Amino acid sequence: MAAFEYKAVDSHGKTVLGRIEASNDDDLELRLTRMGLDLIHFKPVRNSSFSLRRSRVGRPELVTFCFHLEQLTKAGVPILDSLRDLRDSIDNQRFREVISSLIEDIEGGKTFSQALAAFPTIFGPVFVSLIAAGEESGTLTVVLERLTESIKWQDELASQTKKIVMYPAFVAVIVTGVIVFLMVYLVPQLVGFIQNMGQSIPVQTRALILVSEFITQYWYVLLVSPFAIFFGLRFWARYSTNGRYQIDRLKLRLLPVGPIYQKILLARFTSNFALLYKAGVTVLDCIRMGETLVGNSVVAEALQRVRRQIGEGVGLTTSFENTGLFPPLVLRMIKVGESSGALDTSLENVSYFYNRDVRESIERVQTMIEPTLTLILGAMLGWVMMSVLGPIYDILGTITK
Repeated sequence: MAAFEYKAVDSHGKTVLGRIEASNDDDLELRLTRMGLDLIHFKPVRNSSFSLRRSRVGRPELVTFCFHLEQLTKAGVPILDSLRDLRDSIDNQRFREVISSLIEDIEGGKTFSQALAAFPTIFGPVFVSLIAAGEESGTLTVVLERLTESIKWQDELASQTKKIVMYPAFVAVIVTGVIVFLMVYLVPQLVGFIQNMGQSIPVQTRALILVSEFITQYWYVLLVSPFAIFFGLRFWARYSTNGRYQIDRLKLRLLPVGPIYQKILLARFTSNFALLYKAGVTVLDCIRMGETLVGNSVVAEALQRVRRQIGEGVGLTTSFENTGLFPPLVLRMIKVGESSGALDTSLENVSYFYNRDVRESIERVQTMIEPTLTLILGAMLGWVMMSVLGPIYDILGTITK
């Protein structure tokens, strides 16, 4: 299929610009007509990397998608009519094109889950598996409701994860900027005054002079180094399996955010495990999908070992325990769920506990970061003041004598 850029008008006379994949000119016009658009003109996009299957749609659009379909299917509206209503009401042009493709695939004989599977970057494996399970069991409305809540929770979790990094990074940049200003602008002027007085310079003042000279002369090294380290580690993680593993292990151990990061991963895994298991997906398939969802090679390797041991006949709780990665709370709840037959409920309780614990931990870290960075800045200012004003006071004392 080729990609086309088009200009069209909707039913209200509003001009719409966009891109879409189509087999030929007639197919392009047919697709736009099904989207409620009248084609004005178009042109092929040559050497374009554009692909609907690679397009990205945010979580808010997915929440709207699931909620809309859940409400309409609950009211007895067929899935095709529900998709058409959603296509006509959604503002995101790219998502409208995706929904149009879903409609065409379903009209062509595919099931809803098979149509969704054509867009793996938008509808992930868990999403597609849950829809397929809902279609087979006749509980599609219930599955859509659970997906709505799950995506909302994932969005909240992602927002909390960003808070761990963004706030400390912002404050650290401010503190670094103040320190650089002191070392590059203020300290050289004050130190120059002390040196011109011909007095002996104390040790702490000489150390301050060395630091100031290094920052002044090699500022480009300090400026480039963080970016070089960041992109170097990123390159190592992308093209080296061992590099990815070592960096992921460091993420889990790095204080104070490592333990919080581990709880986020466990909350994500247990939540999706419970969601899949409740929909009728087997335990082995739940764990296999969890390997790709956790986003950490250390945890993914542990889940692979769990799946391998279960396949060899080892019990579920024992398999998780043998990895040495999962905390006692998770193991205890898995054991309770395994023995009672309510594994999904037990895992939902674990997810709820960790979700609440993550929020509280982030708040504690944020509360600690501000005074910690304030103390660091105060210590730096104290060192500068002692190193600069100390000799000045000695000079003034000598003059008064």
